[in-house]
Amino acid sequence: MVQRQDRPNDRPEGIMHEEMPYFRPVGEICQRQVITCLPGENLVDVVKNMKAHNISSVVALDEGGRPAGILTDRDLRNKVIPSGRDPAAFRVEEVMSRPLVSIGETDVLYEALYRMSTRGIHRLVVTDAQGELKGILTDTDILRMQSHSPHQLVRDIERSNSVEDLRAMHTRIQDLILHLSGTTTPVAEMVRLIARLNDHILMRLIQLLVKRDFRDLPRGLAFVVMGSEGRMEQTLSTDQDNAILYADGLDDHQVDRIRAFSEALIAALVEIGVPPCPGGIMARNAAWRRSLSDWTHELDRWLTTPSPKNIPNASMFTDLRTLYGDASLERRLKAHIYRRLDENKLFVMRMAENMQRFAPPLGWRGRIKTGSGGEVDLKKAGIFALTDGIKALALEAHALDGDTHQRVQTLVKQGVLERDQAGDLLESFDFLVLMRLRGQVRAIQRGRKPGNSVRLSDLSQMEQGKLRIALEDVARFQRFVASHFNLGLLR
Repeated sequence: MVQRQDRPNDRPEGIMHEEMPYFRPVGEICQRQVITCLPGENLVDVVKNMKAHNISSVVALDEGGRPAGILTDRDLRNKVIPSGRDPAAFRVEEVMSRPLVSIGETDVLYEALYRMSTRGIHRLVVTDAQGELKGILTDTDILRMQSHSPHQLVRDIERSNSVEDLRAMHTRIQDLILHLSGTTTPVAEMVRLIARLNDHILMRLIQLLVKRDFRDLPRGLAFVVMGSEGRMEQTLSTDQDNAILYADGLDDHQVDRIRAFSEALIAALVEIGVPPCPGGIMARNAAWRRSLSDWTHELDRWLTTPSPKNIPNASMFTDLRTLYGDASLERRLKAHIYRRLDENKLFVMRMAENMQRFAPPLGWRGRIKTGSGGEVDLKKAGIFALTDGIKALALEAHALDGDTHQRVQTLVKQGVLERDQAGDLLESFDFLVLMRLRGQVRAIQRGRKPGNSVRLSDLSQMEQGKLRIALEDVARFQRFVASHFNLGLLR
């Protein structure tokens, strides 16, 4: 537990939003006046209404008044005109687009942009927590925001045509985070933004490589990211952690093309500025590029023999997230992991035991102990224990999907964690990540390589007090995990 009261904000809200439009709630930006219709209405009548209001879309509501589909000018061009049928013969439900892509009114703008970009659409229906229609958001609405916002950065990434272009985009991402770290932007939003932007760069790089050299890349492969990138919790010093899964039954030539693709991709990522993994956890290495059955056998070996080497490998792998290709391979592997762990709890117990080794550096009367140079490694001091402890609980509960926040919320719903306990854990986790991010910013500003450590002397007295409370929360969570998994039974 880090904060017991609201964080003060010494700037006018309008100024904060002007600086950070990307983090404004969608509900503040969307158009609230939405023209609607019923799915069974005559198409021509609805189109006349669109023309009368000078709009390009109408939301169709079901009998309960909830959004069921959307009718756009594009639907008319692509579905009605080529059909050759009399437009008067159509009902809206025959032409409208569905299922509907929506977003919550409390979600932030960058999430809306990500959904538009990945789905190739130009508008989102905005709903409240109950799914009721609250507005509509278009890409034109977003373009009205600052031209130098992260929205513009995403568009520039999508227009990049070379590795050199993407290297410049990678630098711009760092510059953006350096700016945001000095604002009141919530740290959970910042790390998700870093992950989303890095996703865009990776996806654009893959598109360029496939178009240029790998048009014959076989189907049935998945490029996955792992660790903090897989959880979408990256900060400025994150290196590569990725792998490739591919379907069984591919011939030697297809497997060789996958090998060549993985080597080209990792080399290009290094050229862009994404550091290679010191431990070699990258798709260009054969150990991290396997068929589905080979990965299944390897996972069985890791899970049934929880050695000091296998535990971190399996822990890293269970954070996998498909970024490109066949996501069903990821789902099948996760299902296999759940089955194996249901049969044998030893691995999760050993994983929980492993996180106990990272004791928070608290001395007598809660004094924070530092290493050489008066520094505290925040990853070893608390972040690792929190992420891996929550991951062990999530493995047991079949709740691996999502980031640490989402996993904790699922654990609360399943009754594994108490709501107040979960709130304290997430406050402490966010504070530790924020301090690490700000430490990385200071390192860059001082011309040093960013890492996981902060100098205690760089923190204010209030921040040092909050850090001590966060580390106490970590120690308390370790005791909870030890009790939950009965670690006293292990020898």
